[in-house]
Amino acid sequence: MAPTSLDVRNDSARHSGHAGDDGSGESHFHVTLRSPAFEGKARIARHRMVHQALGKDLVAEIHALSLDLDV
Repeated sequence: MAPTSLDVRNDSARHSGHAGDDGSGESHFHVTLRSPAFEGKARIARHRMVHQALGKDLVAEIHALSLDLDV
């Protein structure tokens, strides 16, 4: 996607003890990604691009993935 900006934040500690917390410390993530590849794409198309790039196995391991995607 040739990102111009990428930030991945692990928010798992903020959800300790909540549903979906498996105790691994790697259950909740927030990704901010800026890429020209998102130009002209709808929000759902951008999300699908990221999910495809991560792969179904990794996405299945994460309880919560918050995405902030823009050009």
